[in-house]
Amino acid sequence: MSKPISRYLKLRIKGGDAKPGPPIAPALGSKGLSQHMMEFCKEFNARTQDRAGQLLRVIITIYEDKSYDFVVKSMPTSVAILDKLKLSKGSAESNKTKVGELTAEDVKEIAAAKMADLNALKLEAAIKMVAGTARSMGVRIKE
Repeated sequence: MSKPISRYLKLRIKGGDAKPGPPIAPALGSKGLSQHMMEFCKEFNARTQDRAGQLLRVIITIYEDKSYDFVVKSMPTSVAILDKLKLSKGSAESNKTKVGELTAEDVKEIAAAKMADLNALKLEAAIKMVAGTARSMGVRIKE
């Protein structure tokens, strides 16, 4: 039988750069896991050495006995789009001001990388999701 789950905790942390400070310390400390903070940081950094510097999503499962488990997800779609275009932020008025242009191949590449984390069964559906995010950021999709 599995352990009873107390709660889930979602954080965004740069790969290979977890330190026992904000945002990790307040999040884990308030859930009673302050004694596991260094252990979490070391394990997270070891798992994400190959993705150093990327902003990653982490879902921590906290059990009732104060043990934990965590899963590292890929970077958010918007961050992947900004990285591809080498921009710092999207457009404030996405329907009027465009900040960049992605090719269909770029969108397909981002969708393929995020396929495991998206709510899509087929690559075509994932491509539509990524394209929608890009449009909402003021990025044109070039066919």
